[in-house]
This record gives sequence, structure tokens and C-alpha cells, in this order.
Amino acid sequence: MSFTLHGIPVSKGIAIGRAYLIGPAAVDVDHYLVDSADIAAEVARFVAAQEVVHEELDTLRRELPPDAPGEMDAFLNVHSLILRDAMLSEATVELIRARRYNAEWALSEQLAMLVGHFDEIDDPYLRERRADVEQVAERMLKVLAGRPSAAALVADRTRDGSDMNMIVVAHDIAPADMLQFKTQNFGGFVTDLGGRTSHTAIVARSFGIPAAVGVQQASALIRSDDVIIVDGERGVVIVAPTQAVLEEYSYRQSERALEQRKLQMLRSATTQTLDGTPIALCANIELPVDGVAACAAGAAGVGLFRTEFLFMNRRDGLPDEEEQVAQYRCAIEAMGGLPVTIRTIDVGADKPLDTRGGADGFEAEMNPALGLRAIRWCLSEPQMFLTQLRAILRASAFGPVRILIPMLAHASEIDQTLDLIDDARRQCDAAGLAYDPNLKIGAMIEIPAAVLALPLFLKRFDFLSIGTNDLIQYALAIDRADSAVAHLYDPLHPAVLTLISMTIREATRARVPVAVCGEMAGDPTMTRLLLGMGLREFSMHPSQLLVVKREVLRADLAALERAAADLVAMVEPLEIKAAFERLGQL
Repeated sequence: MSFTLHGIPVSKGIAIGRAYLIGPAAVDVDHYLVDSADIAAEVARFVAAQEVVHEELDTLRRELPPDAPGEMDAFLNVHSLILRDAMLSEATVELIRARRYNAEWALSEQLAMLVGHFDEIDDPYLRERRADVEQVAERMLKVLAGRPSAAALVADRTRDGSDMNMIVVAHDIAPADMLQFKTQNFGGFVTDLGGRTSHTAIVARSFGIPAAVGVQQASALIRSDDVIIVDGERGVVIVAPTQAVLEEYSYRQSERALEQRKLQMLRSATTQTLDGTPIALCANIELPVDGVAACAAGAAGVGLFRTEFLFMNRRDGLPDEEEQVAQYRCAIEAMGGLPVTIRTIDVGADKPLDTRGGADGFEAEMNPALGLRAIRWCLSEPQMFLTQLRAILRASAFGPVRILIPMLAHASEIDQTLDLIDDARRQCDAAGLAYDPNLKIGAMIEIPAAVLALPLFLKRFDFLSIGTNDLIQYALAIDRADSAVAHLYDPLHPAVLTLISMTIREATRARVPVAVCGEMAGDPTMTRLLLGMGLREFSMHPSQLLVVKREVLRADLAALERAAADLVAMVEPLEIKAAFERLGQL
């Protein structure tokens, strides 16, 4: 009987094939007490399993193929750190010694405790890091139980030749296993767990693998060898489709493959509108190695390098100045002379740093989004901030760099920040350290107050970048991560449109370059509206560049400017929606 399951879309594309189920390792873990005389041997068995997993991860890292996404090396490093972390390894050994639990039981108990802590975290990105801990523990459990890894199971299946078109269905899949799947006949995957920002989802997008995650009970409802369709764009899984549905999706699959080939042909085309107006399409990156993917997609530079990912999930303290210089230099050199905009650290109570490495923690706040975060936190930790500023300045000696400051609202914050940048310059001069003396300084516009006080920013900064994600959140008082109010998050709200168009208009009038680096920049349905508002620089995930470029190449600026002006003047939602649809057809 045919039925449809719904989950979270994380990677575009359509996969059609037969389901191959992989069960979780944590099921049916043996529970027994170890004799006192055998405790040392049980600890040794746990340590030996730890070494096996460590070697597996090292082997994967050494054998990364040239086309592997840059995130893979970072993810493998994260899993190696988790494997050695005291909260997982030493605490498990203590359970074996103190309670005489067998190794599998002790590891499962410790995992359950850690998962409970992750569930209490508000930030969705950090909350989904629990999957990394679970995936490392699952590898350990499989080794302890003598079971093959998920990738080994898939390899056996493909060698059988029983199915040339396989879709993996699992409770969860580790990014490292997905890397090995890529070398086999693997068309897509479906998981019970996961979210948009899980590492598994990120790797799926980087590889272009059709996937749906968060499909609850998928591994229980789908049977091995069921014919299934995975619609990665909608997060839909169709089980045992009818012949008519199968034919429809086969046609859509062919159409998408043709569309992707056409998009690749645009990579070398000059990015300009129909009247020849040049448009800059830049990339957002989280890790230095992401610059490789940005260049491969034809980015004009990096419009946003989110440096907080260098500071998070660490156990040995914050990165020092030399490490930061090396990381920023890596990103700069990966871009081969194209400009790199480095945003200073944007952390706070909603994105806390790990405190066990010696960094100051964050006390719980009633509303983290309105608390001590981003530049507010940096100004409260001037020595840490100066270290990062010196590192960015020194990295500018290796290629074109711009500094971007997040979440500014007050003149006092602006002046303190610029004073600290001057201090960092003087410190570099005193130490004889080279840097670009003409390095540009920019500000994020992501608080409505910043838009309403725009002359302050236009007078003091060399460029602006609109962070639409936070701007919409703060303008509408909506927490996108809160499912109870997320439906009210609306980029077409008249207040939001007014704030964005005002920023672009005033910056253009003052001849201060302005970009958009939030999700709106990478949404092709928003491209024409932003062009009509006067935007000439976009920054987005590298995977979105070509589809946005296609919209730019088709754009009639004169017509879009008239339509956008009319749309921004509207206040009624239905009128705005109709005007937006008409604008998309111009």
C-alpha cells in the first residue's frame, strides 16, 4: 500500500530506489554487572574500542577524496575530539569501575546523560550537535558489539549487485558514513532524526545528495526493499508509489538533472542584468576550507566569514592569535586573491562557548537574543576582542580582507569598536607586524534601531551588510527557533520591506557599498525584489550561487525598480503578495 511521510527538506533533488534499512547500534545493548576481578579487563575493552574508532576516523581523514566538501575534515576532527572528551570517555570508565557496568551499558548511560544536557540548549545549531555525540557513541557501541559499521553494511549490499539504486533509511547517519556511501551506489537517504543545521544535513547539501531528515518513525514504517521516492526539496518520502506517481517523479528527476547541467554552464558567465549592470554574488562560509567550495561555485569573494565556528566546541581554550592568523590566512589563500569579509565573533548566551577550556561562560539570561551577544560581548571582553582584531589585521597581509562588526546599534558601541581597531593597529605597528593599512571596516545592519540611526553608520563605516535573519526577527519580535511563533516570521512584512529598502536607498545615496548576507540573499524568489530595491551585492551559501545568478541574468532592472517601489509602498498583506508574484514574472 502506498503512503507518504513528511520530514524536513535539507538537500534538493529526487532519489528513486529501494530502501535499505540500517538499525541503530544502541538498540538491545547488553546490560550486566562485571565481576570485580574483571573490571580492569572491561576498561581495557572499552579503551581498545576507542582506539579502533580513532583509527577509523584517522583513516577517513587521510583518504578524503578531492571532491569531498570542506566541512568533512572539520566534522571528522570534531568526532575525534568528542571521542577523547572526558565527559564521554573518562566518565564511562568511571561508571565501569564504580558501578561495575559492562562497557556497552556504561557508555549508553553516559550518552543518555549527555543527550539530556543538549536537549536543554535553546540554540538550534548547538542543540543539534547532540547528533555528533550520539554518532561517536554509536561507532563505539558497534565496535564493542562486534557489528559492522553502517558504511560497511552498505558496501556489502552494493557488492551483492542486488540493488543498483539504493536509498539508505536509518534512525540517524553520521557524516563520516555518508562520505563512504558516496563511493558506492547510493542515491539518497532518509533519517528519523536530524534538522536543517545538523552536520548530516550540511554534508548532504555539500554533496548534492537528495535527503529528508526528521522523518519520524521512517525506519519503523519503511521495510527493506520497499520502492521509495525521496523528494529532497519538499522533505517528502513516498513509499510504494503507484506507477503514475513513479513516472511523474522519474520525469521530474530527468528535468532536474537537465536544469543542473544548464546551471553549471552559467558558472563562467559574467554576472550582470539584462542592461549590463554588474552584480556581485559572494559566498557565506563557516570554516576556512569552505573557500574552496566558494571558488568552485564562481563566487566573487566571501561576503561573510562566520568566525564564531573557530571558537566553539573547543576543550583546550579559545584559539590564540597565531592559530587565528593561520585559519584566516587559509580562507584568504583559498579564495585566490578575491576579497574576504571576516565578521568578528558573534557569540553570546544563545551561542555559548565551551567553558571547560578556560573561556568565560555565560550566565543564563531571560531572553538570550536580547542579551550579551555579538559586539556587546566582545566589548565586555576587550582582550579577547583585541586578539581577534590583531589576527584579522595580520591576515590581511596575505590578501584582500574586510572586517565586519555584528549587532551594532549605539554610537558608543561604534566608537568603542573603532577605538579598539585603532589599538590593534598600534599594537601591530609596535611589534613590527605587517597588515593592510587600507583595510575596510563595515557594520552589520540587523537591528531596526541601526536602520533608523543609519547616518551614524554611513558616517563611520566603509561598507554595510544587512543581516536579514536577525533584522526580521528583531523587527517582528519573532524567535524563528520557537515553533509556536515561527509562522509569523515574514520577510514580506511591510515593516521589514521598509527597513531593507531604506537601508539600501540611503547607503546607495551616500555611496557606501551595501550587501545582503542573510537567507533572503540566497532565496531566488527574493532576487528580483532585492535588485529592484537597488541591491548590487548578495552573499549566500555557495550552493545557492548559480540559481541566484540565473535570476540576475534574466532581470530587467528598470521594470523591477518600478515594481519594487510600488510593492514597498503597500501595507496590506494580500496586496503585497499579489505584487510580489507579479514582480517574480517580470
